[in-house]
Amino acid sequence: MGVFSKLAQVDNERSLSNRFRSRRFTYFEQLFSRLEGPVSILDVGGTVRFWECRGWTGREDVNITLLNLFSEDVEVSNITSVAGDATNLSQYEDNHFDVVFSNSVIEHLFTFENQKAMASEVQRVGKAHWIQTPNYWFPFEPHFHWLGWHWYPRSLRVAAIQRFKCGHRGPYKDRKEAEEAIDEVRIMTRSELKIAFPGSRIWSERLAGLTKSHVAISGFPGEDG
Repeated sequence: MGVFSKLAQVDNERSLSNRFRSRRFTYFEQLFSRLEGPVSILDVGGTVRFWECRGWTGREDVNITLLNLFSEDVEVSNITSVAGDATNLSQYEDNHFDVVFSNSVIEHLFTFENQKAMASEVQRVGKAHWIQTPNYWFPFEPHFHWLGWHWYPRSLRVAAIQRFKCGHRGPYKDRKEAEEAIDEVRIMTRSELKIAFPGSRIWSERLAGLTKSHVAISGFPGEDG
């Protein structure tokens, strides 16, 4: 495993990726503490493991719904799992959840139109939201684990993933499979995130003087948007 893959390991609590995730979550907890419980959270693309690692499983003051393409059996008192589409949350009424939370999901929707659709639904069903996504201008691509990966021509990226394992993806000998793997991930710029979440404050986290990721935040007491 390469050094960049080790830094980005999701299951390694000491990886750089998880250290940043924990630091971001500390800030989320500060915002969350302003809310009156019990609080309902929709976690788009979330996992039980994520909340377990942060000590939120079994809490009586928060109920968490995990929404993914497929539901799964969950044996935690305050967490449920449902199947759904992040770009179409029509099963929920306006302001159904106190908070919509999402960590590194909105970049997995292929197109900017889909990303804007998810953003619209997030703002519709949630009274508040916290939506994190990597920064397009940060040189290390966190999904494919190559420096500058998302800046290379598409044809070069397709050719590379047909020949090599890139992060946890590939190699894909079939070209269509390789193209789909490439096209699925579309890293957003700050200006695009602001377009998708026009009423939100964009909070940025930094590493070595560079902006690593952005979070669209709105609806928490004290937030001006």
